[in-house]
Amino acid sequence: MNAIATNKDNKDNKDQTDKAETTDKPWEKLHELIAGAGTEEILAFFDLLGAAETARTISRIPPDDQIRLFSLLTPADAADIIEEISDTQAADLIEDLPPEMAAAILEELDSDHVVDVLGEISDHRAEAILDEMDSEDAREARQFLEYPGDSAGGLMVSEFLAYPGNLRVSDILKDLEVNRESYADYNVQYLYVTETGNRLAGVLRMHDLLFPSQNAYLRDLMIRNPLKVSVDAPLETLRDFFEEHRLFGVPVVDADGQMLGVVLPEAVEEASQERSVRQFLGFSGIVGGEEFRSMPLLVRSGRRLSWLSLNIVLNIIAASVIAMYQDTLSAVIALAVFLPMVSDMSGCSGNQAVAVSMRELSLGLVRPNELIRVLIKEAGLGLINGAALGLLLGGLAFLWKGNLYLGLVVGGALAVNTVVAVSLGGLLPLFLKRLKMDPALVSSPLLTTVTDMCGFFFVLSFATAVMAKISGV
Repeated sequence: MNAIATNKDNKDNKDQTDKAETTDKPWEKLHELIAGAGTEEILAFFDLLGAAETARTISRIPPDDQIRLFSLLTPADAADIIEEISDTQAADLIEDLPPEMAAAILEELDSDHVVDVLGEISDHRAEAILDEMDSEDAREARQFLEYPGDSAGGLMVSEFLAYPGNLRVSDILKDLEVNRESYADYNVQYLYVTETGNRLAGVLRMHDLLFPSQNAYLRDLMIRNPLKVSVDAPLETLRDFFEEHRLFGVPVVDADGQMLGVVLPEAVEEASQERSVRQFLGFSGIVGGEEFRSMPLLVRSGRRLSWLSLNIVLNIIAASVIAMYQDTLSAVIALAVFLPMVSDMSGCSGNQAVAVSMRELSLGLVRPNELIRVLIKEAGLGLINGAALGLLLGGLAFLWKGNLYLGLVVGGALAVNTVVAVSLGGLLPLFLKRLKMDPALVSSPLLTTVTDMCGFFFVLSFATAVMAKISGV
């Protein structure tokens, strides 16, 4: 008995050691498995990894190993791995595979995931993959790709169950039995009832199907006039819908009431998180989508330089204002201390206004054409905050140098620049939205440069006007 227990303990210890070795540097283990192991060993290896470790491991192996890995797996097994990683990483992997292999893998994914991955791939490469896919799957994917990615059409899945209302419960149960393997991967919480032209007529909960008489017609059991969303409904509308209605999914219809798909709440949550990531990257100056260190060096460099290069031009413009007033700055050295303070504090005030406008746009509380309303609201707030901040900074300047005019110059410049900053910060996201540009990408960096330029101008121009009173300070 003790020997058996000892052997079991040794086996458990060995299993834990193997798992520790697998998770320490799993990409090295995967490289070895790709080189000489079979499919079963590779799948067993991935069973030990979570989603995050799978993504990290795949990203650390060379491109040749990635291609070799997917060639060893069945399309279904490869699709299981693709589902564990981000759309951007999945797109990079799929794009490097032969089109026929990529097509076979994508056909195993849910329709919304297929569209997400293809949307990240270059157009010509995506078309080559679509040409290799089943004609019906390819037609559906092309249709879905026409919708914005963060709309109901871009987020919906086409895997749902819909039946005519003149069928009986027994007909549906028979269909479910015959096609149980095909329907096993569907997210089936509701059955949808359609009429002529595939127009949505009603919905049934699974409960409504299991307990009535098998001779009952669907049209007599269905919930009529069910909740639904338009195919072009934006992400904000979908998010509000699921916050108000705790449903497992909502049908998507076109202008004629034809049912096109179903949006699941988890898809909306994921899209909201992705938008937050894009906005964060935009504020940080990362353009062109997500960036991973596993990407090619030149691609990463280009994505960063595209904004940094433009930023150089904007900063040269701001610096030229100082050059225009270099005599004033040389005569009043104390101004050099306050220039960055005025621009930085104004920039912070402006970024607060940007954040409020971005939030109101996302919630639908303000529209891009409401520029005058936003200007009035922000200008009033800017006057109050500008006066308070100007008095504070001006008072400090007076206490430091004992010169009232220096305090007026610095405080006045900060007050005026704060009004400019919050007004511009409130308007920029709306204006950029009207131009079909991403407000998150441009608003904050552009605002920072403009407030710097205006802050320098106000301080130095005000100082020049009272040069005789502050010269030598």
